[in-house]
Amino acid sequence: MFAHARADQIAREAPLAARLRPRTLDEMVGQEHIVGPGRLLRRAIEADRLFSSIILWGPPGTGKTTLAMIIANRTKSHFEALSAVLAGVADIRRVIEEARERRLLHGQRTILLVDEIHRFNKAQQDALLPHVEDGTIILIGATTENPYFEVIGPLVSRSRIFQLRPLTEEQLQVLLRRALADEERGYGRRRVQVDEEALAHLAYVAGGDARNALNALELAVESTPPDTEGVVRINLAAAQDSIQRRALLYDRDGDAHYDTISAFIKSLRGSDPDAALYWLARMVYSGEDPRFIVRRMIIFASEDVGLADPQALVVATAAARALEWVGLPEAQYALAEAALYLATAPKSNSAGAYWKALADVEREGIVEVPDHLKDASRDGRALGHGQGYKYPHDYPGHHVQQQYLPDGLQGRRYYEPGELGYEREIAARLRRWRGQDREE
Repeated sequence: MFAHARADQIAREAPLAARLRPRTLDEMVGQEHIVGPGRLLRRAIEADRLFSSIILWGPPGTGKTTLAMIIANRTKSHFEALSAVLAGVADIRRVIEEARERRLLHGQRTILLVDEIHRFNKAQQDALLPHVEDGTIILIGATTENPYFEVIGPLVSRSRIFQLRPLTEEQLQVLLRRALADEERGYGRRRVQVDEEALAHLAYVAGGDARNALNALELAVESTPPDTEGVVRINLAAAQDSIQRRALLYDRDGDAHYDTISAFIKSLRGSDPDAALYWLARMVYSGEDPRFIVRRMIIFASEDVGLADPQALVVATAAARALEWVGLPEAQYALAEAALYLATAPKSNSAGAYWKALADVEREGIVEVPDHLKDASRDGRALGHGQGYKYPHDYPGHHVQQQYLPDGLQGRRYYEPGELGYEREIAARLRRWRGQDREE
């Protein structure tokens, strides 16, 4: 009796986010693409037919552990949970031995949740592999990292991967309102009033993380004394304090969004590294999707730096990969490095020559490929395709003049290189080649 009372007390004293953890699929908010009505995973859970291992991949606070707990509550299989932060190979062996005995004696399956599975090293992951393969355990791996990089290939190939997405601000507001209304697990029995702008701020700054939003609400409620009427009133200032972020005027679908990214790109184009860092920091601080920022830097690398420094595209795409592998906050270093590189690189917009070529394609339609440029492997003998083609590597300097454009576009110039950075070398090379063209 005392143990039961103690368990109830512990449950009541648990953090708000833990108390409000959804217990059924219907209580889950978000992730409709994998657990919405009729979806494969939902059908498997509801029918208790989870026959293959799964990996739940997504940012913190999106419901990975919650989904695993829902499976635990629904299934008739034995459910075990390990934290990869704390468990070792000995723990894995114990679970496997018990699972094997349970299966042999009682015919009962074992579902094993490994939270933060990316923290298991290769040896620990290898220890799971044969038992996943022979069905001794059904693995549920939960990870914030890309499993294609952080989980060994054989485990990935034997698992179905479900990617969870950050919750939207609207979905987070649903959770916050539920917390305020729930009389059993939330604040429904207390007199708490949260201003709409405060609620919107908590949802906005939480960055798609339900746990972050609920923790901030809990801190705001528990640290705000009731007024003379006994009501705990949470205004925008209290919400800002609880989540330790100042509200900025930044609507990701409004003017501030477009104006700020415009200022960032124009600072890069204007070769001002200080301004570029400022606008980058402002976007990240305000909750802008970092993938949007890095996509714009990749575009900029080709559109505004181009062949003046071909390495710019490499740096920008490396920043995108770093963001995918590392995530925020650490990936801010990679974003900053890419922004500084782009801002200080020599500039050229000569890659825009592509649009001139595209305009000719649209105007001219489909024109005939010159015979000597056609594929000789199929119709060379019968139709003369490829005949007369001069192989550049057979000539001095690996270059020879010949017709490459269609007949009606001979002499058309699309690309005019600039005189900065690496394009200076390209310009000299093209002047030499094109000079040979005129000589002929």
